[in-house]
Amino acid sequence: MSRAESGPETQAGTRTGARKGTGAGSAAWPSAREPSVLWTFGLLRSELLTTFRRWRTLALLAVLAAVPVLVGIAVRIETSDGSPVGGGGGGEGGAGPAFIAQITNNGLFLVFTALAATLPFFLPMAVGVVAGDAIAGEASAGTLRYLLVAPAGRTRLLFTKYVTVIVFCLAATLVVAVSALAAGALLFPLGDLTTISGTRISFAEGLGRALLIALVVAASLVGVAALGLFVSTLTGSGIAAMATTVGLLITVQILDQIPQLRAVQPYFFSHYWLSFADLMRDPVYWEDLTKNLGLQTLYAAVFGSAAWARFTAKDITA
Repeated sequence: MSRAESGPETQAGTRTGARKGTGAGSAAWPSAREPSVLWTFGLLRSELLTTFRRWRTLALLAVLAAVPVLVGIAVRIETSDGSPVGGGGGGEGGAGPAFIAQITNNGLFLVFTALAATLPFFLPMAVGVVAGDAIAGEASAGTLRYLLVAPAGRTRLLFTKYVTVIVFCLAATLVVAVSALAAGALLFPLGDLTTISGTRISFAEGLGRALLIALVVAASLVGVAALGLFVSTLTGSGIAAMATTVGLLITVQILDQIPQLRAVQPYFFSHYWLSFADLMRDPVYWEDLTKNLGLQTLYAAVFGSAAWARFTAKDITA
């Protein structure tokens, strides 16, 4: 699925300097010498280009870019008669709906609203698709064996795949933020803005906080990225890996809403996702933000290690 269009053997040989005569079950292929750091960066560059040139990746980014535009247009239409958006409601804790009520006063709030709207499903779904296809997609296309030819190595390839998914997390988040900023500037006025705490900050400081929020949102997805990569090492079907990752994502989101599971919900990777709203307080509330980042680090460590343990011991037959 990943590279079927251009031929698995040709592409894999070009990217890794593959040589024929390799076995399918060993943990690493022998090499004349250890690859240099520059070679590793070359492999990463190749992975990034391959990922961001796929039509599937471009389609996912296009959908993410369209969401803020649609939200902005909907708010513009709803408030065209002067009525407040959503009846002027606000969300508890300064989540997405509280930002929506401020969009008509300042288009910069569309950035915060768009991130709050896409984070629960659209952003993690896109990351889950890319992560789930990282290894399983190569196996289903028949290119994984060739990617592991010396001097690539399994650990280096897995690390490169994970870094590529992390870069996609950042790119997808910035696409949402930039699209929302452009739509907000076109549809609504810009200027100084009021924080959730009621204090006024300058537009420049608001832009800085918007960038910081985007970075926090991107960091909130590293747990999903590690989970998807682990699932990708368990199967040779890219479609199955993507579907399983997205299914797990939806399941966790549902479980996070069941009151009877309140005791374990703080350990779900999605539990503190909307804590980025605390960056719009004055002073900033750091407690939930640090819990979120710590939880994502834990998920990345656990599932990253599990992916490495599985991948380095896996019998590669495709």
